[in-house]
Amino acid sequence: MTSTVLEGADDGPGRWGDGRAAGRDGDEFAQMIGAFRLLQERITGSVPPRSTLVEMTRVFGEFAATLEPFTVPERQQVTGHRIDLPGRGQALVPAFHADLCTDHEVRGRFTFSRYYLGGNGAAHGGTIPLIFDEVLGRLANAGGRPLSRTAYLNVDFRSITPIGVELRLEARFDREEGRKRFLSARIHHGDVLTAEAEGLFVALRPGQP
Repeated sequence: MTSTVLEGADDGPGRWGDGRAAGRDGDEFAQMIGAFRLLQERITGSVPPRSTLVEMTRVFGEFAATLEPFTVPERQQVTGHRIDLPGRGQALVPAFHADLCTDHEVRGRFTFSRYYLGGNGAAHGGTIPLIFDEVLGRLANAGGRPLSRTAYLNVDFRSITPIGVELRLEARFDREEGRKRFLSARIHHGDVLTAEAEGLFVALRPGQP
């Protein structure tokens, strides 16, 4: 197995992906996404006065208008393609930092911020399959394997997955049968198993989107 680095790991010179957009916008894009992640968290946990809401709505509208002229087709965008950044330079899923990566195994850390709160200090149930699909999907396509898509993802919720604390995620490429790739993963909070998943990913046929 060859060792590959995934978003923030320090275990080798490579990266888990094709590097198409990596680094083309320098650190400024990473800093912007980091600020946007913080904004998401602050919005979730605040009850601002009406005057602040009005002002923020105005500012957000101005930001949207500023970015509109720079809209590009999907394959040219930076978000989702910056494989050198935790979360691939997008704020949909929590930033995942890998400690170990091979073509068949990934171990790393992430934190569900308050943005991902479901209630009573627990992460929203829908966000757990989201992080599983992100990591398993990238592992399914690692090592030069042809691109694949998720066919199914079965998630078992074993315990409360808390927000605001560091969680461990371990993923494994179990086996391959033709175009089918079977993978599994687990999330731990300390010694507690909070969730586990089994996924099937199917390699795309030539020309299949």
